[in-house]
Amino acid sequence: MTTSRLLAATLGLALHLGAHAADFTVSSSDIAPGQSLASAQVFQGFGCTGGNLSPQLSWSNAPAGTKSYAITLYDPDAPTGSGWWHWSVFNVPTSTTSLPAGTTTSTLPAGAVQGRNDYGDSAYGGACPPPGDQAHRYQLTVWALKTDKLPLDQHASGAMLGYMLNANALGKAQLTGLYGR
Repeated sequence: MTTSRLLAATLGLALHLGAHAADFTVSSSDIAPGQSLASAQVFQGFGCTGGNLSPQLSWSNAPAGTKSYAITLYDPDAPTGSGWWHWSVFNVPTSTTSLPAGTTTSTLPAGAVQGRNDYGDSAYGGACPPPGDQAHRYQLTVWALKTDKLPLDQHASGAMLGYMLNANALGKAQLTGLYGR
């Protein structure tokens, strides 16, 4: 195969994969992209007074071959040098394409696991940036995975989960909310 034909084939594959990945979407009745989070999604503690409820989520059009999903909520603007993990759920079966607001370990689909957040709990931990900071970005991502189960438990750190997600991702859909105080 000539270099130009190889380049054309590679470009065609990249365009196909990019178009397919663009179809994978996530939405929430509780988080409007680019808008401020509601009090319900704010942490209760650390000087914050919110409802500490996970948001409602729905997702669709996962890439072909998806065997499970994972969900992460991450603040890249936290003044830690490594961001802040607010929520992670993994080993979500493909039969699940939404979660209600206020999801807890007891209301997750069978087999799904909540990982440890940076507050130290295996649960949702809402937004709570330092007072006076510019609004932080809260990146909610639904990951489509090529494996039906990650070999992790509820004690998994955000870094370990992030490693496993990137190693097994077929695609991801993301929305970003904001919050400052």
